[in-house]
Amino acid sequence: MERSVIGAIGVGLALLLIFLRVPIGVAMGLVGLGGIAALSSWNAAFGIAKTIPYELIGDWNLSAVPMFLLMGYVASATGLTHGLFAAARIFLGHVPGSLASATVLASAFFASASGSSVATAAAFSRISVPEMLKAKYDPALATGCVASAGTLGSLIPPSILMIIFGIMADVSISRLFMAGVVPGILSALVFIGCITIGCMLNPRLAPPVHALYSRAQKRAAAQDVWPLPLLIVGVLGGIFCGAFTATEAGAIGAASACAIAGLRRSLNKDSLRKALVDTAEGTSAIFIIVVGAAIFSRYMSYSQLPTAMSQWLLGSLDSPLTMVLAIAVIYLILGCVLESVSIMLLTMPLLLPLLTQMNVDLVWFGILVIKLLEIGLCTPPVGMNVYVVKSALGDRVPLGTIFRGVAWFIAADLSTLGLLIAFPQISLWLPDLLSK
Repeated sequence: MERSVIGAIGVGLALLLIFLRVPIGVAMGLVGLGGIAALSSWNAAFGIAKTIPYELIGDWNLSAVPMFLLMGYVASATGLTHGLFAAARIFLGHVPGSLASATVLASAFFASASGSSVATAAAFSRISVPEMLKAKYDPALATGCVASAGTLGSLIPPSILMIIFGIMADVSISRLFMAGVVPGILSALVFIGCITIGCMLNPRLAPPVHALYSRAQKRAAAQDVWPLPLLIVGVLGGIFCGAFTATEAGAIGAASACAIAGLRRSLNKDSLRKALVDTAEGTSAIFIIVVGAAIFSRYMSYSQLPTAMSQWLLGSLDSPLTMVLAIAVIYLILGCVLESVSIMLLTMPLLLPLLTQMNVDLVWFGILVIKLLEIGLCTPPVGMNVYVVKSALGDRVPLGTIFRGVAWFIAADLSTLGLLIAFPQISLWLPDLLSK
């Protein structure tokens, strides 16, 4: 049997195990070890099983993962993220659909701290959806904007997915963070524009809010939320100015979050313990996935399937743009049935050799991948963020209503994706500017 055929069988088997709800890292690791044994020997498979976890988890770049997780969990556990929705509501009170737009803006800030789309969607399902339903907002708009705005956690740095992609693709994580800023802001603005125009055309979606807020109220709201924007700007500003690397920024961000919480007298033994336990659990889960993906990637290299695919696609596709569009379609289809981390870790070992041969900018492509994975968080039937919102709300809003609500935002995301593909400088302008 040809090596590439054994590789294709392994991909199919990994997909089957993931569909059967076997944990992603376990599925990919077991298939990878079995495939290496089939292509070489069990001694080789056991040797790789011993060396890859040690080499990978000892990678300096991966230390950014627990640090950024700790920063987000400390910010959440000590109340640094509290008041975001209230402040955004006050400052956007005059905009049609202001509560939905405030949700998008607050989600963008929360996502910057947490780096997690699911955590963002879960938080605002409990914070903003009840407020919008009480204000007689259309339930589809109220839930759809929360599920969709939660996806900003993947694109707005610091992002755990960007760190994993950067390690897999061997590209600068700092440069990826820089490249995600403008697309992340653009995505949030497109969401707000979509909400505003929709509510202007159909006022029944969101009854106007006539509350007027004084300067004193606005000043008090700004004072309540200033620590989180300061923390985010400080961390990202240090990376962009070259004061420290993305890996060092994680440690500085975690230490700064603790210091700010301490100054506000919200850091205590219980909140710190909760943040540390959540960080340990999250880090362990991510590292298991990354190790499994690394073993699977080594198996793909042994099977020569990526090389065979590259040769076939190079003969079938006439330009890098055509190839990127084809990959985008594949990702959109996979996003309907698989969750985001699975898609990236399964496809990158196959696609990276091809992208390198066609001289595709991997930083630009990384932003496209993150954007496509964002869309996959909302597309049926899997739509992880949709189910997070449904779980938080229980029977208050039907699942079909939430999917109907995210449809508007998926259309907005596809428009943004089109702009990012057509104009690569939207992603590359900032990293190119700061690298001069």
